[in-house]
Amino acid sequence: MTNPRAHQGLTNRQVVLAKRPVGMVTEDCFGTSEIPVPELGAGEALLEVRYLGIDPTIRGWINERGNYMAGVAIGEVVRSNGVGVVVETNNPDEYPMGRAFMHLTGWQQYCVVQSNPFPPITMVPEGIDLMDVLGVLGHVGITAYVGVLEVAKPQPGEIFCVSAAASSVGSVAGQIAKLQGAHVIGIAGSPEKCEWVVDDLGFDACIDYKRDDVAARLKELAPNGVDVFFDNVGGELLDTVLRRLALRARIVLCGDISTYNLEGPAPALHNTRYLMGKRARMEGFNTLDYWDHYTDAAGQLAAWLAEGKIKARVHELEGIDRAPEALVRLFSGEHLGKLVVRL
Repeated sequence: MTNPRAHQGLTNRQVVLAKRPVGMVTEDCFGTSEIPVPELGAGEALLEVRYLGIDPTIRGWINERGNYMAGVAIGEVVRSNGVGVVVETNNPDEYPMGRAFMHLTGWQQYCVVQSNPFPPITMVPEGIDLMDVLGVLGHVGITAYVGVLEVAKPQPGEIFCVSAAASSVGSVAGQIAKLQGAHVIGIAGSPEKCEWVVDDLGFDACIDYKRDDVAARLKELAPNGVDVFFDNVGGELLDTVLRRLALRARIVLCGDISTYNLEGPAPALHNTRYLMGKRARMEGFNTLDYWDHYTDAAGQLAAWLAEGKIKARVHELEGIDRAPEALVRLFSGEHLGKLVVRL
């Protein structure tokens, strides 16, 4: 054991699920608790959590049915991605003291990790800012990277449209597509967001879905249709873009944020018939299926970041008690870029 009983007497502040949201998630769906940090078992290590990533998938996890993982039970710590540093270890080979790891830490100050957990835990390379691990150099960046390069595969000159273009994943996906030579059109929810992705990130255009006629603007900006639609939103917006597809278009389903807070079933898609007429393909993916790409992807993303070829923005809130507020902000759109909570 390294640094035995270093945590003795420490308490672990946690944010737990108090009730399941009905419709839009609200802060009163969550509560807090404090428990003693437990003694470590064989092969275990203790992470002191430094940052929490606030992602749309959390909304699915706090439903009873979950979403590719079981739903969080009432009274349990809210599941989320995080990054922490080893402060005690019974497994120094796998979890060396002082090294940082990315893991599903949950909304808590300390997290006990076992040997070879699932979902996997990833050691953070030396020299990387821990906040970046939850954004462009972590699962957010990897999601954009594999979604664009492994699933969408945009070609030079193709029209690449991305929804939630000012979000953490959407903003990186659009920039990667631009690096492949695509003509990138974003869809976002405010003039400020549209201005950011065009002026700062280099998108060719951006449609404000709250103020513009999306179908009309797509017809104007992509008269021959959209070759790739990288969709983070789903619902009505997806249905609209399905009418504007180019021949052999690819629709990449990365997220469905417009439906996560619905009380009833999601609205039906009426325009799927265009997939057949355009010989188009619609495909979903999960980043965990590509996690063996992490090292190569993170290396390339870090190089692009250092060279100024991609940019990232972080919206940071301070303190674990603000995690519920952060999740509410995620769905209200009151942020720009990646939402994180610093502990």
